[in-house]
Amino acid sequence: MAQPAQGPAEGPCSTPPVGDDASTPDCHPVDEKLHPSRLVPAALQHIAAMYAGVVTPPLIIGQACGLDTVAQTRLIAAGLLIAGLATILQTIGVKGFVGNRLPFVNAASSAGIAPILAIAETNAKGDQLPAIYGAVMVAGVFCLAVGPFFGKLLRFFPPLVTGVVITLIGVTLMPVPVKWAQGGDDTDPAFGDMKYLALAAFTLVVILMFQRFGRGFLKQVALLAGMFIGTLAAIPYGMADFTAVQSAPLAALPTPFAAGTPVFQPAAILSLCIVMLVLMTESAAGMLALGEICERKTDGRTITWGLRTDGIATLVGPVFGGFPTSAFAQNVGVVSLTRVRSRYVVAVAGATLIVLGAFPVLGAVVNVVPMPVLGGAGIVLFGSIAVSGIRTLSEAGLDDSSNIILVAVSLGAGIIPLAAPTFYADFPAWAQTVLGSGISAGALVAVTLNLFFHHLGTRSSAQSAAAALKSS
Repeated sequence: MAQPAQGPAEGPCSTPPVGDDASTPDCHPVDEKLHPSRLVPAALQHIAAMYAGVVTPPLIIGQACGLDTVAQTRLIAAGLLIAGLATILQTIGVKGFVGNRLPFVNAASSAGIAPILAIAETNAKGDQLPAIYGAVMVAGVFCLAVGPFFGKLLRFFPPLVTGVVITLIGVTLMPVPVKWAQGGDDTDPAFGDMKYLALAAFTLVVILMFQRFGRGFLKQVALLAGMFIGTLAAIPYGMADFTAVQSAPLAALPTPFAAGTPVFQPAAILSLCIVMLVLMTESAAGMLALGEICERKTDGRTITWGLRTDGIATLVGPVFGGFPTSAFAQNVGVVSLTRVRSRYVVAVAGATLIVLGAFPVLGAVVNVVPMPVLGGAGIVLFGSIAVSGIRTLSEAGLDDSSNIILVAVSLGAGIIPLAAPTFYADFPAWAQTVLGSGISAGALVAVTLNLFFHHLGTRSSAQSAAAALKSS
C-alpha cells in the first residue's frame, strides 16, 4: 500500500498557479488548496462527471409521478441543491462529527429509483411524493442509527451481495430508457414512432463515438455531449420543448414540503431501509477506495462520519424535494484518473451545484432534452450500472457452487417483477411494495442466502460460524 504523503495530517495549504516553480506543499494532497487556474477546471470535470447522475433520479421519479413542467423543474433544482449541500458537508465537514473530509461527492443515488417507482405505483396520483418522502426520511434516520455500527454489519454485505444488488439496479431500470426511447408517453398515439427511435439511436451513436475517439475531458463528458448533440438534432423537427425554460423562475429556493406533508407507510419504509443498507455499503466501499487513491487511511471513524453525512442529507433532503443520498462512484474515478486529490476541488463542485439549484432556470434546461435523447443516454447510464455489478460479482468467488446458487436465485427473485409485473398482484399491499421492487426482493434473498450459506454454517464449520456470530 502506498504510504501517506509527508506533512500534517490535517489543515489546508495553498499551491501556486500551473507553471510556477515551487516546492511540494508541506501538507497532505487531500488538504491542498489549489490555485484557481487549477481548481476551477478540476471542479468542472467533477460537475461534468456527476451532472447527468444528479438529475437522473428527479427526472425519472418526476415523470413517474406525472409532474407538470414547473413541478419537474422544481424537483431537479432541489436535487442539485441537496447534492451541493451534502457534498460540501462531506468534504469540509465538522472534524470528529460529520463528513469524511475526502474529495467525495454525495447526491441522490440511482439505486433508490426502482423501489421509489414501486412506491409510486401503489399510491394514487397526488399521494405518491408524500409517501416517497416519508419513507426516505425514515431511511435517513435509519442510516444515522445504524451508521456507527455499520463496520460490524459489512460482513453481511460482501461483494457477493452488493454485486447482485448493483446488477439488479441496472437491469430493473432498463425498461425506463427503453420507454423514453419510444417517446416517453405510452398513451400518445405516436408512442414508438420511428422518429423517436431514430433520435434515441443517434444519441447512442454519438455517445459511443465520443467514448471511442474522445480523449481526456471529452471522453469523460461523452454522456453529456451525446445528450447535447441529440437535443440540437431534435430542434429542427420540433421535438425539443423549451416551455420549461420560459416558465421557470430565474432564481428561487425550494419550498419546504411543496409536494405535501410526508406520509409514513410501513411497507415503503421497509423497502427504502433495505436500499439504504445497500447505499451505505456503496458509500463505505467508495470511502475505502478513495482512501487508497488519496493515500489517506480510511478507518471506522471516517466511515462513520461519512455515513452520518449520508443520513443527514437523506433525512433533510425530502423537506425540499430530495431523495436517498449516497456516494457517486464516477467521481471516485475522476480522482483516480486526474490524480487531483484536493477535497476543496470537490467542495467547489458542490458549491456550483448549489448555484445551479438556486437558479431553477438552469435546472430547467435539462427539461429541454427530449425523451428519446434521454432514452439513448439512459441505455448507457443504466447499462453501466449493471456492468458495475457484474464486475463486482466477478471478484466474489463464483467458482464456489454455493455462491453460484446464491447469485442465481437472488437474480431470479429480482427479475420476477420485471418479467411478470402481475406476479405479486394477489399479495398484501406491503408485500407488493417490498417484493414488487426487483432490487428489494433480490437484496432480501441475497442477504438471507448469504447468512444461510456463509454464516449459519454446517457442523463441520461450527467453530468458525460461532466466532462470526459472536463478533456480530
